[in-house]
Amino acid sequence: MMLGQKKDDWYAEGLQFECTQCGNCCTGAPGYVWLNDVESEAIAAHLGLSREAFHREYARTVHGRWTLNERWNHGVKGYDCVFLRRDEASGKAMCSVYSVRPIQCRTWPFWPQNLRSSRSWHRAAQTCPGMNQGNLIPVEQVRILRERTPDL
Repeated sequence: MMLGQKKDDWYAEGLQFECTQCGNCCTGAPGYVWLNDVESEAIAAHLGLSREAFHREYARTVHGRWTLNERWNHGVKGYDCVFLRRDEASGKAMCSVYSVRPIQCRTWPFWPQNLRSSRSWHRAAQTCPGMNQGNLIPVEQVRILRERTPDL
């Protein structure tokens, strides 16, 4: 970075993103989708469960934090989020709790690690066909989403 250059100057014109419902952001190597108490409550209510029942069925603790469970998907040879549903006919992947999905999911692909540099963004775009496509997201909105992303 050059002296006087802000870390987000490389995307000062904004970034393009439009979800293609490929499901790539919800599958792959084992990982974590962190949940806070408000998110757990919202998903539990959406499913008609108590928070305790939701945690027993769909989440686990790692390092003292709640994260969603994953399940092995033989078709993609990776781990899917427990709430990812695939439509075999259309090839689309949908979140079964989309309206109450965690903030970590809502802020993809505008995570700090993807925004460090143009190189980081383009590396993430290799597995996300919606990046660099579709709607131009203004830099102000990108910054808001980046700042809302929980510590991953």
